[in-house]
Amino acid sequence: MMVIQGGYNGEGLKVAIVVPRFNDLVTSKLLEGALDGLMRHGVSEKDITVVKIPGSMEAIYTLRKLLDLELHDAIIVLGAVIRGETYHFNVVANEIGKAVAQFNMKSDIPIVFGVLTTDTLEQALNRAGAKSGNKGFEAAMVAIEMANLRKQLRRDLFETSNSNGRER
Repeated sequence: MMVIQGGYNGEGLKVAIVVPRFNDLVTSKLLEGALDGLMRHGVSEKDITVVKIPGSMEAIYTLRKLLDLELHDAIIVLGAVIRGETYHFNVVANEIGKAVAQFNMKSDIPIVFGVLTTDTLEQALNRAGAKSGNKGFEAAMVAIEMANLRKQLRRDLFETSNSNGRER
């Protein structure tokens, strides 16, 4: 049995973080958590690109551009979509979630979904470091693990396929 998994060593990884300015009270704390997580696990500050966008919907365009550049080992999408009195919450929350899933299906670069979808500002702040940990930090851990998993899959599966006389 072969078991392949990523690890939490971020040395040498290049990571992009897409973060909206909308709901900055929350998203700035998510960004702080993500940066802390990345750098605490060896990702160099010079290898982190932070792309600030107006709101969560603009992440879709930004993701496509970042993926086209192929400069990063992982991309983290942060955000805070807080339910209001209109249907707008549902549209934004659903579309950004679907877009990240679709890009992940087509891309070789892992994209981590770190967008909070909450009913209240208080819930969002709790998930951005007040009570329930920092989901930005958690997204950074996932990004490091997935970037390393990508490398492991390439290395281990390539070696396995070549040792069996098959080429990919």
